[in-house]
Amino acid sequence: MQKRMGEAVARVARKVNDTVENKTDSLDLANCKLMTFPVGIYKAMRTVTEGIHCISLANNELKSITSQFVTTFSQLRELNLAGNYLHRLPEEVTSLLHLQTINLSRNRFRRFPEPLATITTLETIDLEENEITEVPAEMLASMTSLRSLNLRANPVSPEARLLVRPLVPFELLLSPEEPIPKA
Repeated sequence: MQKRMGEAVARVARKVNDTVENKTDSLDLANCKLMTFPVGIYKAMRTVTEGIHCISLANNELKSITSQFVTTFSQLRELNLAGNYLHRLPEEVTSLLHLQTINLSRNRFRRFPEPLATITTLETIDLEENEITEVPAEMLASMTSLRSLNLRANPVSPEARLLVRPLVPFELLLSPEEPIPKA
């Protein structure tokens, strides 16, 4: 077990060092078994955080992301948090003024993460395979840059489906409704 943990830590360190040394604009920490975002990364990356535009933390074991993460990587354009245990986002996510794409699929959201509605640059939101039942139609309708919202595999109520479709000027992806069983 300790050997596997050591290997995981070494893998994260290599990926961070690669990003810093090559001054790339992305950081890929997908599939690293992270339960939290390692605090040491903030220090290791302090010279390049402004240049990071894309971060993937997909398929980890994150239960939350912190306000420090959001404010440190304030220049993000893409954020992939798919396949974690997230159920909410910090309010500071509204400070991501350049964010265009966010992937929150396969998490534990029960409600649409409302802080996203204030990010005027957002074009794509992926919330597939969560537990969302209600959709804030008016809020979504005011998102002028939004081009695609994926809500497939969510238990969106029939009422919400009827309300949201005529209001949204973007591609809305929903799973087909289950037919009502006959008695």
